[in-house]
Amino acid sequence: MSKIQPVIMSGGSGTRLWPVSRAHYPKQLLPLISSHSMFQETVLRVSDSDRCLPPIVICNNDHRFAIAEQLHDIGVVPAIQVLEPVGRNTAPAAAIAALVAQREISEAPLLILPADHYIRDGEAFMLALEQGAQQAEEGHLITFGIQPDSPETGYGYIRQGEKLGKGSVYRVAQFTEKPDLETAQSYLAQGGYHWNSGMFMFTPDRLLQEMKRTCPDIVKMCVAALDQSNQDLDFLRLDETAFAQVRSDSIDYAVMENTKSAVVIPVDIGWSDIGSWSSLWAVSEKDDRGNFTSGDVISHETSDSFIRSESRLVATLGVQNLVIIESADVVMVADKNRTEDVKNLVQHLHAAERDEHISHKRVHRPWGFYEGIQDGERHQVKHLCVKPGAKLSLQKHFKRAEHWVVVKGLARVTINEEVRVLRENESAYIPVEAVHRLENIGKEPLSIIEVQSGSYLGEDDIVRYEDDYKRDLDAK
Repeated sequence: MSKIQPVIMSGGSGTRLWPVSRAHYPKQLLPLISSHSMFQETVLRVSDSDRCLPPIVICNNDHRFAIAEQLHDIGVVPAIQVLEPVGRNTAPAAAIAALVAQREISEAPLLILPADHYIRDGEAFMLALEQGAQQAEEGHLITFGIQPDSPETGYGYIRQGEKLGKGSVYRVAQFTEKPDLETAQSYLAQGGYHWNSGMFMFTPDRLLQEMKRTCPDIVKMCVAALDQSNQDLDFLRLDETAFAQVRSDSIDYAVMENTKSAVVIPVDIGWSDIGSWSSLWAVSEKDDRGNFTSGDVISHETSDSFIRSESRLVATLGVQNLVIIESADVVMVADKNRTEDVKNLVQHLHAAERDEHISHKRVHRPWGFYEGIQDGERHQVKHLCVKPGAKLSLQKHFKRAEHWVVVKGLARVTINEEVRVLRENESAYIPVEAVHRLENIGKEPLSIIEVQSGSYLGEDDIVRYEDDYKRDLDAK
């Protein structure tokens, strides 16, 4: 039996886990269950097995450096990291993975995995993959079904049909997308229904064969986007013009519901898609009153609640069944039974043209991060942390001046033609329109306090002359 080719899809925004999950740093990049991020947990789950090849990673262009850094931190080198210029759902992503595998890797069965799922029983998961790989090599398109333990209305359902062979493999009789409560209750009572996990397996050839029949337009434009792609550092960047023309669709709708080769393998692996705060509470370790707490939290006469503090004390008294999330710029309180509707709050923020759903106070960059400390009418104070050996782009601003103070570390500062080395408690002033650059030439993280002043302090006031990371005209 050939090895398995994992494909990690990391393109979601995780709006139901706001305010921790945000567009620029979504839930899959966050450590919600363990010290590793959800993305890292997914990669490690398949990288620890000698049955799996190095993963193909497909991610949003804006998250490329965060993904690359997280892979580096766990010592995993991907087979390839593909950048999507725009999100187009799972069917185009799967088509790209199949095309890349055919051209550059092998015909090993593809294992499509969302980057943000929780699986408690890794051993049972690998046993299911063994069974799935065998079915894939026989020409089937496999989905993995989760035995429902409640009438969940947020998942799609799969009804199993006739049994195939000796294993726990069944033909798919029917897909149902997110039923109402009464229908979901009837599915549990009848039996033979499974939650659709969003995990799939098939060989590249069989997937593309079916897609050319069910959605040939998607395959055609994905081929064009790949043919016109270019290598950018360690990334394969799909052509933006071609990929933007790809129709957005899911694997379920575009392929699985329209093929006679779909089979379902029921699995008991302790699965959750961590799609809401209530689902995260369900898989988290709780105290004897049913509370999960993280950070600086004091709870008294509190029960069945999820309480997370990131920057200050959160105290509760006499409450139950709540989700309380505190971050540097947002405090959210919700009924635990209503956390599926958190996405509605994000929609309100978007409609009000606010940016709390887009980024955190701490903004990650390939060279490190910056975070806002204070905002004023004509001034702004930030903390910059630059990784050892990293440097910001050579740049200038038209409307603001900057003052850098070294708090910790060793910096090399370029201001026009002058190059200086700054140590702790030393500073430099960068006038408006001065061409400048900041580098960390030490072995430890460089910590800088930056004071900006001027008539306009937006991150788009920038011109780049050189950049190690080949970025466009975005922030720093």
